[in-house]
Amino acid sequence: FITSKLWNTYHAPEHVPLALARTLSDLSLEYLDEFLIHFPISMEYVPFDTKYPPEWTNMDGKMVLVAQDMGATWKAMEALVAAGKTKTIGVCNFSTQLIRQLLSTATIRPATLQIEVHPHNSQDKLVRFARECGMSVTAFSIFGASSYLELDMATEDDVLMIDTVIVEIGKKYDKSPAQVLIRWAMQRNTLPLCKSSNPGRMKENRDVVDFELAADDITRIDALNKDRRYNDPGSFCEPGMGTFCPIYE
Repeated sequence: FITSKLWNTYHAPEHVPLALARTLSDLSLEYLDEFLIHFPISMEYVPFDTKYPPEWTNMDGKMVLVAQDMGATWKAMEALVAAGKTKTIGVCNFSTQLIRQLLSTATIRPATLQIEVHPHNSQDKLVRFARECGMSVTAFSIFGASSYLELDMATEDDVLMIDTVIVEIGKKYDKSPAQVLIRWAMQRNTLPLCKSSNPGRMKENRDVVDFELAADDITRIDALNKDRRYNDPGSFCEPGMGTFCPIYE
């Protein structure tokens, strides 16, 4: 199952098919299983032959926001399904209101919502809303702060892997903290995304179907929520690129 995403610089309807065509070429594929809008952030178009991947800034080192009707972007995404270039389409980092807006005009409803979800940022209402809209919810950063430490976007005190509640529950089931976090996500009917290049950890991450967290353990983990978001453009865009870009408020 292969998923890719539409970057912020390719939201204009005429650029959407070009972006997917480049992705398919990069991956030597004829179609994707899933294509997602990466952020509800529209940025100045950067030509492929000028800078690729475009990342967050143009050739002048500036992050330039542009006005773009996300409904028009979505119509271009729908055309990719009709053309057989992707089987499904969806969104990442969208709020309930943005999803409502898309659904009000969509011919093809978004199949997936991908968001940052972990016990410090459980997003209960958004997860419920997406599920009630018939969307699957994929959860990135399921381990919380761990992958943000080297970016100075989190501290050791934020790390869920050493949280006493997670560690204690892991010992109860003879499972690692990572396995507890993955299992928590699964029992919330979300699909946890785990990334590792370590074969042992890859195997460990898959070994989560032989146990089930008890209701009281789920409650203890749920109580860790503090609405702590790490992947937040409203926090990192201005100090990093000089552009104030909140999307969740």
